[in-house]
Amino acid sequence: MALETVALPHLPASLPVHVALYRNVENSVFLRQQLLAGNADFEYALIDASMILSRQHAITAIFRAVNDYLNNRLKSRNVHSEIVFAFNPTNNIADSFRKFGISDATKDLLIVKVSTSPEISHDSIAAHLKDSVQGTLVAFDSETLSQISDVSKIKKQYKLGALPSPGAQANGAQDDSIKRQLELSLLGAIALRGS
Repeated sequence: MALETVALPHLPASLPVHVALYRNVENSVFLRQQLLAGNADFEYALIDASMILSRQHAITAIFRAVNDYLNNRLKSRNVHSEIVFAFNPTNNIADSFRKFGISDATKDLLIVKVSTSPEISHDSIAAHLKDSVQGTLVAFDSETLSQISDVSKIKKQYKLGALPSPGAQANGAQDDSIKRQLELSLLGAIALRGS
């Protein structure tokens, strides 16, 4: 597995987004300290991966934040903090970091970096993450995220308790339908926040 560069539809190719998903992270305390200290070398969106249901869930929040960045609509200090904020269905920025950002106990971590300047390249990010993150790099896909995501916590944060949880049914097709319904509800919450 490797750092993935994601092309976001409807956004300029000159602003690539790099994504890495780590499991069994051992130095979350250090990474969070670097972020809180404002260390420019650690200007990433550091997201607790247990709060992400699927790849599309993550891509939707990233798209919203990058689009807000391009249109000078940031509500937080930079595009990376805006990505974490984009996951939250409310307009409370501090709450976003508590619920969706890295904590000292985070074991599964999604790291996102937007190349806002030419010196930020795929290779420079990959090298920095290799030296800085003590964890196992895994595929950034819905299958891996489904093993990581804490559906009950996600439903609680998005206030979707009335929806059934995937895995509650024995029928695979029905389970896929339930997961898709939950995913669509999450995407809608991200799209509608602040509207």
